[in-house]
Amino acid sequence: MVLDNKRCTVLVVDDTPENVDLLNGILEKNYNVKVALNGKKALKIAQAQEKPDIILLDIMMPDMNGYEVCQTLKGNPDTEKIPIIFITAMSEVEDEEKGLAMGAVDYITKPVSPPIVLARVKNHLDLKKYRDSLEDMVQERTKELLLTQEVTIESLGTLAEYRDPETGGHIKRTQNYVRVLAEHLKHHPKFTSYLNEDTISLLYKSAPLHDVGKVGVPDKILHKPGKLEPEEFDEMKKHTIYGFNAMKRAELKLGFNSFLRLAGEIAYTHQEKWDGSGYPQGLAGEEIPISGRLMAIADVYDALISKRVYKPPFSHEKAVAIIREGKGKHFDPEMVDVFLEVSEEFREIAIHYADYAEEREILSRCDTITA
Repeated sequence: MVLDNKRCTVLVVDDTPENVDLLNGILEKNYNVKVALNGKKALKIAQAQEKPDIILLDIMMPDMNGYEVCQTLKGNPDTEKIPIIFITAMSEVEDEEKGLAMGAVDYITKPVSPPIVLARVKNHLDLKKYRDSLEDMVQERTKELLLTQEVTIESLGTLAEYRDPETGGHIKRTQNYVRVLAEHLKHHPKFTSYLNEDTISLLYKSAPLHDVGKVGVPDKILHKPGKLEPEEFDEMKKHTIYGFNAMKRAELKLGFNSFLRLAGEIAYTHQEKWDGSGYPQGLAGEEIPISGRLMAIADVYDALISKRVYKPPFSHEKAVAIIREGKGKHFDPEMVDVFLEVSEEFREIAIHYADYAEEREILSRCDTITA
């Protein structure tokens, strides 16, 4: 809650009415004052929708003392940031140390001095206002950076799509396949340390750039309706290198932890195969980054169920059977096992983002395929 020019609300908590009246008299000219004569009432007020901006809290109270109230408030995400000033007759250093260690921002001993109370309350409200403003600025900056990431990736992905216009839905489909597969793999012992929520989100955002290197492949090869000649296929393979180099150049400007690092990794390794027969490096097994292994399944499934100038769309069942056959050869075997569990989710994504009515119709059918 960012404080503005409105009158701030101070919650006074003390089981002695005379002490409450004294503090209310000191504060009421400058602040809205709420009072609670016990800990439970204080918690109820503090946890209401209109929360106090600061709390003046007595320690020695029956049933629930001030330390217990403070501990409860600091343990609740909704109230943990409300500043607490202990106001108490307990004047030993150990008492003050204990209160501050529990998260209180200040400690005032009784009998209180009105100017001291007013000064301490004002100072801590000003500090809270400054802290809240900083948090808002950080949140706004974070939103701007995330938006910049998304716009950059979407723009580059659209550029690649213009070069290969027959795959308009390919980008949307593959990034959703990757997310579904990653979400179901994140609890697997081999992948749990890597596939946290932030990484999965970045994988989803970066997946559209897996073929960005195709902007460097000549049209006569990229759009050839028939089978590529060996030398043409060698040129096509270079799209992985072109994509990686483009992301690497950007990363040099943005730093190693750039959001484009993962995009470059995907672009470079999504054509590698588990048995080492892929390209461009001929990596095998776990030498292939997890991102590249995920993208390989997503990319191949989508290529199979999609219409191309050189092939009709395959049925979902046939695509699943081909990927099952590639277990331990083309694909990470454990990822294939999870893919088989979630293949119906792949089908639903493919139908939703289908480029052609023919694809949607074939995907909607249930064919019997013998693996």
